[in-house]
Amino acid sequence: MKRSTANALLGFVAGTAAGVVTGILIAPDKGSKTRKDISKKVKSVSQEMTDTISEKVDGLKDQVNEVMEEMRGKAHEAEDKVKAKMNEKTAKTEKA
Repeated sequence: MKRSTANALLGFVAGTAAGVVTGILIAPDKGSKTRKDISKKVKSVSQEMTDTISEKVDGLKDQVNEVMEEMRGKAHEAEDKVKAKMNEKTAKTEKA
């Protein structure tokens, strides 16, 4: 994961945590309601983080697959060139 992506994700988590803590300290609700609200928020943030991380992982998988396909293509091209050169040398040797 790129450093900027990791920093952004860390900032998101820290901001969310700060918001939750501030909400708890300022909340005029009863403790049981506050706990339920916290539970809902934690689940929501957890799901958002899971979705964000899944998207990043999927993006990385796509990039890796693209690079691998490009490398396979280059390897096949190199293999074809080597075979062509060997065929040329074999043909020259047979003529001689």
